[in-house]
Parts: sequence; C-alpha cells; structure tokens
Amino acid sequence: MLVVDAAVVITACLSETGLKALGREELVAPHLMWSEASSVLHELRWRKEISGELANIALKRLSVAAVSPRRPKGLIEEAWRIADRLGWAKTYDAEYLALARILKCRLLTTDAKLKAGGSSVVGVIGPAEF
Repeated sequence: MLVVDAAVVITACLSETGLKALGREELVAPHLMWSEASSVLHELRWRKEISGELANIALKRLSVAAVSPRRPKGLIEEAWRIADRLGWAKTYDAEYLALARILKCRLLTTDAKLKAGGSSVVGVIGPAEF
C-alpha cells in the first residue's frame, strides 16, 4: 500500500502512462486529494499552462484513477497533531502524512517541502526512490 499525494496524481494524469508507472501497488489517498488535483488542473488550464484539451483528458484520468479514498478514524486529529509538530499553519499536507502513519505505509510525493518536513513523521519517498 502506498499513499499518493495530489502532486503525484496530477503528474500522472498529465502523462500518457498515468499511474501505470507505479506498478501493482495499492494506491490510497485522503479524500482531499481529488479536490486538490482538480483545482490544480483547472488552474493550469485557466493560466493557459496546459490546453483545454489536455485539461479535459487529465480530468477524465483523475476521475478513473486507480486510487482508493481513505478516511480512517482519527485522520483529521492526527493531521492536526502533525501540522502542530512540523510548525505548519495548514493541515492539508499533514493529512497525507497522517494517512500514511495510520496505515503504516509510505507516502509518495514530488513535493520537496512535504518530503523534507514529512520524513521525520513517516517514510516519504519521491518517484526516483520508488
């Protein structure tokens, strides 16, 4: 099992191979991942950093991505504690860490800040380490 964050999923949705590069891992994410990912895709299109056609393709890939939403008991409270511990004002990123911690698995991210801060909480890896 592997927790994936929005940055990883967005990158996958913008590529032709999608999440297939992650092999047979069971991929999970907190519910907020879908909102974050669709928001970023919308912003990329709005800023004209990607075409409308690519945005639509990526959004379709997101809607069928083989990632299971998870919200185990205590997730929000654990994210709150982690955000406090790391000195973060927001709990969004901490929710990915909390999910990995509760599920006793690693987090895959391309976000350098999340990896640097989160590595003291759980195993955080980047695509190159996968």
